[in-house]
Amino acid sequence: MLSRKLTIIVGAAAIAVAGGSYGIVSATSSSASTAASSSPAASSGSGGGGSNARSGPAAGGSSGTVGSVSTSGFTMTTSAGQKVTVDEASATSYQKGTSPASASAITTGESVLVLGTVNSTTITATQVTVQPSGSEGSAASSAAGVVPFQQGAPSTSKQAGQIPANYSQGSGTIVSGTAASKATEAALAAYPGGVVDRVVKLSNGEYEVHYIGVNWPHHIFVNQDFKVVGAD
Repeated sequence: MLSRKLTIIVGAAAIAVAGGSYGIVSATSSSASTAASSSPAASSGSGGGGSNARSGPAAGGSSGTVGSVSTSGFTMTTSAGQKVTVDEASATSYQKGTSPASASAITTGESVLVLGTVNSTTITATQVTVQPSGSEGSAASSAAGVVPFQQGAPSTSKQAGQIPANYSQGSGTIVSGTAASKATEAALAAYPGGVVDRVVKLSNGEYEVHYIGVNWPHHIFVNQDFKVVGAD
């Protein structure tokens, strides 16, 4: 009889422990889910829902005004107020306008275009171009209709130009190299202020340039001739 009671007590304790463990796992999973939904990557999709989020750094870039310079890179602020960190490497190339330059050309207050590998709002630069004064300013963003990011503000939902037929978020193939650079430059010229964190080639041969750091646009569409044709 004593043996049977002991077995029952031990079994009940095991169930209680198992239930407690399950509760801990559930709470951890819930916390992880909450953290993921509040991360910059998760909120970069249209409407902030992250439906178009993809993992891993990808080719892209941004443009803005240099704020501070260090031995390893610099910071800049876009015309929409997004702060960007730029990491330089031994392979980073520099231009001033269309002429070759060196890292010394990057000074506080300069307007620059940065292309490279983007991870959220940090860019590992492959190319930095010092642009003519006034080429990247708030007036340009306003004229383009870019809506700066504001904490807590709902995402703007509108369309401009032509959106490719049958387009759906998350479709296409991420590209790099010359195609990604040209599509990024075209998007930033038309809609300055945000950060391009990836370029996707669609089934019709056009490109979807994914934009973060602003409330609108989230996707900029560039045709095969690298001309911007629409945004949403």
